[in-house]
Amino acid sequence: MCPGILATVIFTLLLTDVSGQSVRKDDTVVIRTEFGEIYVQIDLKKAPVTSANFLRYVDAGLFDSTCFYRVVRNDNQPASPVKIEVIQGGRYEDEDNGFPPISHETTKTTGLKHRNGTISMARTEPGTATSEFFICIGDQPELDFEGKRNPDGQGFAAFGKVVKGMNVVMKIHSLKAPSQYLEKPVLILGIYRINEP
Repeated sequence: MCPGILATVIFTLLLTDVSGQSVRKDDTVVIRTEFGEIYVQIDLKKAPVTSANFLRYVDAGLFDSTCFYRVVRNDNQPASPVKIEVIQGGRYEDEDNGFPPISHETTKTTGLKHRNGTISMARTEPGTATSEFFICIGDQPELDFEGKRNPDGQGFAAFGKVVKGMNVVMKIHSLKAPSQYLEKPVLILGIYRINEP
């Protein structure tokens, strides 16, 4: 559970229509936040391990009442010589109570890159990713394989992209986060697959 957020939430936001968007319902999820909805197309073909892991958290309802809690911008990472811009979310303090960590799928293996709107897994060492994920704001090549953001050079495991709702991502990214951690985390009501009618 994210700090400062009640577990009991009234689900009042309605799923908005995605008609006219070039997305396939079988591999698309909606991240429903208190600020609006973010639609993400998961790349099961290119990143099967990472995608399957994310979707099992989705299907188990383990993202319900979680949050976006970290925002990284040029103005709040003075100690880092390699700057990035992302928003990060997930199960935060409950991360250890989920599924086991997964093997690391590098961008060299998948061919996916950290571009504007890319969703990717947060990690410490390679092979430690569980539920924490981030969304890129702008292109972030230093998060790819051989990028310099992480000293091990393995980069992070990209597994999809935002296809609608970058305005919500940008709104979260603009919130006050003087030490990268939001003063008030943004509630994730849940993450759901978009099923065929």
